[in-house]
Amino acid sequence: MKRVELFTDGACLGNPGPGGWAALLRWGGHERMLSGGEPCTTNNRMELTALLQGLKALKEPCEVHLFSDSQYLVKALSEWLPRWQGKGFRGVKNQDLWEAIARELVRHRVVPHWVRGHNGHPENERVDQEARKQALQQKATLFSAQAGKRYT
Repeated sequence: MKRVELFTDGACLGNPGPGGWAALLRWGGHERMLSGGEPCTTNNRMELTALLQGLKALKEPCEVHLFSDSQYLVKALSEWLPRWQGKGFRGVKNQDLWEAIARELVRHRVVPHWVRGHNGHPENERVDQEARKQALQQKATLFSAQAGKRYT
């Protein structure tokens, strides 16, 4: 099984608000940055989306070492997920994303690692910067759309 490193982060300008996510995949000497955003979301949804999109980008089953500054994400993967699955994810926030992540976990072995955010970890800083960039783009798009409505 191929070993892959996945660095993820989510950002939100307000909670809820315009948000962005980023996932950096690394295997061998290769890297691939994935990112995107949503106009109205939460920080946790962006954290989960980064993980989901990173896992979905893998073409074959992998051992994925996930590095995230989200304690919510790391604790959910390492402690809470089996219990949530056992009760059909009833009452779990972001149920749609957790169900999609659980489907990806059937293909991959994910080993979560928590890293302290904004502490100089190079890859965490990169995904943080990209996620914030995506959130700012969402905000700018919303602002442009609202400004256009006022003047037409």
